[in-house]
Amino acid sequence: MTWFTVDTTYIDDADRLAEVRPSHRAYLQELVETGHVLGGGPWADGTGGFFVVKLEDREELDKILAVDPYTTEGIAAARVIREWTIALGPFAG
Repeated sequence: MTWFTVDTTYIDDADRLAEVRPSHRAYLQELVETGHVLGGGPWADGTGGFFVVKLEDREELDKILAVDPYTTEGIAAARVIREWTIALGPFAG
C-alpha cells in the first residue's frame, strides 16, 4: 500500500463550492470508514483543501479522484499529488 497527499486548489466560486462540499465530504467519509483516508479538510484561507490517502497505487488514486464530486462538478481547478513516505508517528513504516 502507498500513501499519497492530495492538495486541491478550488475554483474561485464560493457559492458553487458550498453547494458541492457536502457531497465531496460524504464521498471522502466513505473512504475514511474503509481505512483509506487518514484525514483531510480545507485550508484556512478557503482556497483549497488537502487529504492523505492510503491505496494500492497511483492508478487506484486516479480512479477515486475521477469520481470525486470536486472533479465531476468542476470544483477542483488543480491538484498536486505526491507519494508520501511516512517516517515518524503511528503510521510510519
